Amino acid sequence: MFSIITASFNQGRFIRECIESVVSQGVEFEHIIVDACSTDETLDVLREFPHLKWTSEPDKGQTDAINKGFRRATGDWCMWLNSDDRLRPGALKAVEEFLARHPDADVVYGECVFVAEDGGMIEWKKQHRFSYVVLVLCGCYIPSTSCFYRRKVFEDGMWLDDSFKVCMDFDFYVRLADAGYRFEFIPRALADFRWHADNVSTVHSARRTEERHKVQRAWLAKRGLGWMGGTLTLKALYYLFMLRRRWLKALRIIKYPAHP
Repeated sequence: MFSIITASFNQGRFIRECIESVVSQGVEFEHIIVDACSTDETLDVLREFPHLKWTSEPDKGQTDAINKGFRRATGDWCMWLNSDDRLRPGALKAVEEFLARHPDADVVYGECVFVAEDGGMIEWKKQHRFSYVVLVLCGCYIPSTSCFYRRKVFEDGMWLDDSFKVCMDFDFYVRLADAGYRFEFIPRALADFRWHADNVSTVHSARRTEERHKVQRAWLAKRGLGWMGGTLTLKALYYLFMLRRRWLKALRIIKYPAHP
């Protein structure tokens, strides 16, 4: 069974689509919504869906809310789906079938499609097979809204760090990879990521850079390479390993050219 976690705050104009995209999947799931006392129409929408497991209470922000949801999860595999995003048709079934072929996976991620505020497609964001060093030095290329975690990850005590407000997914992935958890890539778009003016990454772009560098510097320092953590050096490493990322993406597109 899948546990879908959605942190929610005043996204009532989108959350119905989010919920309905999960309901339509046709596999066993639980949908846990952790709302931070929304004052818009969100709670009215939640009351329309009796299958939801939801609460509305104060929290310390999105990261804290997601952790709350993971702690309540009972599924074998967990993921978080933003309240303004939606799963693509057949996504959970595709993941279920992929997991049957990859029983050793601990983390499975796919691709996402950027959509506009009205839901229209902007861009299919193609990704590639997992590369630890590309992840660390290029930044977070794994879409959080298209990523699934074996529940054992949380039973082992691996949680999001709520000191991160923007790059909590990047920090989480680096720590999971560092701890030896196995990442697998499914070459399919699993979710729609809605791009609009209120996105956390858009509103807090400076903090995103600050948090990304914090993760990278900690990773370098752990390996005795703290001297490489200067801003200019990190930028140079980014461009160097972006060449590797582009090569991996090219291989993916050649092998799996189909539309999402």
